[in-house]
Amino acid sequence: MTDSIMSKAATMEIPINSNGDTGTLPEDDSLEQAAKLHWSLDEKVGSSRDTRDLQQVMVSGPNLNETSIVSGGYGGTAEGIIPTSSIKGSNMHHSSSNSSMMAEEATRGVAVEKLETVKKWGLNTYKCTKQMISERFGRGSRTVDLELEAQIEVLRDTKRKYENVLRLARALTNHFYNMVQTQHALGDTFADLSQKSPELRDEFGYNAETQKLLCKNGETLLGAVNFFVSSINTLVNKTMEDTLMTIKMYENARLEFDAYRSDLEELSMGPRDAAAMARIDAAQQQYQVQKDKYERLRSDVIIKLKFLEENKVKVMHKQLLLFHNAISAYFAGNQQQLEQTLKQFNIKLRPPGADKPSWLEEQ
Repeated sequence: MTDSIMSKAATMEIPINSNGDTGTLPEDDSLEQAAKLHWSLDEKVGSSRDTRDLQQVMVSGPNLNETSIVSGGYGGTAEGIIPTSSIKGSNMHHSSSNSSMMAEEATRGVAVEKLETVKKWGLNTYKCTKQMISERFGRGSRTVDLELEAQIEVLRDTKRKYENVLRLARALTNHFYNMVQTQHALGDTFADLSQKSPELRDEFGYNAETQKLLCKNGETLLGAVNFFVSSINTLVNKTMEDTLMTIKMYENARLEFDAYRSDLEELSMGPRDAAAMARIDAAQQQYQVQKDKYERLRSDVIIKLKFLEENKVKVMHKQLLLFHNAISAYFAGNQQQLEQTLKQFNIKLRPPGADKPSWLEEQ
């Protein structure tokens, strides 16, 4: 019905009056009604379609990740549409892959470096152990510096003897300290009895004064002996020990040098093909490195032995003179000479009750 009315309205002629307004025709009412009827039907159909579309949008919701960018303008082809989700995802995947690749390369580099270090250490240990066993069973040759080896042996023997002197001097200090403490207690006892025994006051008084004087001189001698012990301890456990540590490094370098020297000699006696020549060149380089290290440590040992001997003579000359003068003055009963000996060697005694260091000195 609607289609027939619209076709009729489309074929009707609309007269125009002089001022351009449409004239009134008997069919105007029917045309207007047909137009209103068609508009109302379209409105109902459109409203129902819009309602369904709105419900679908509300249920599903817009997906921002699926938003598209149109590069070709309105009416462009589908080839110009690029989903933003693919752009974002590709960038994130590219950055994460780069970071993971960098982390993996760094980890691989550290692992390779550690592996090379362990490999070199294992090869060096193997060569040195082989050389040591060969020397012990008399099958391998070793580099020997007779003069330097003799000096090293003298140093070790001297250190053992000085350690014995140090042990005895400490024992003397402990025994003499106990004697001084006993004299101090005995003097206090004599002084107390002198006050409580009128008939023996003078006799107890004399002995109390004698023990107090011996105790004072004993404390002075203890100061000298303690200084002697401290100096010997520094010489033995610091100066000599430092030189012996350098000697130990020198001996290890000598063993490594002989191990790589033996390895180079074995390769030199073998075939001379391309692979063997490459190994010989590598062994020659390692041999040169070990030789330079050995020569450097050998020079260090010679210098330290020379300085150690000079220092030992200087220190022991002073300490032996101190020990002799202090012991002689004490047992001779010469208090003035004993005090003069301590002044000569710049030894200061601690005041009474200062045996234990304060908490500030312990920090």
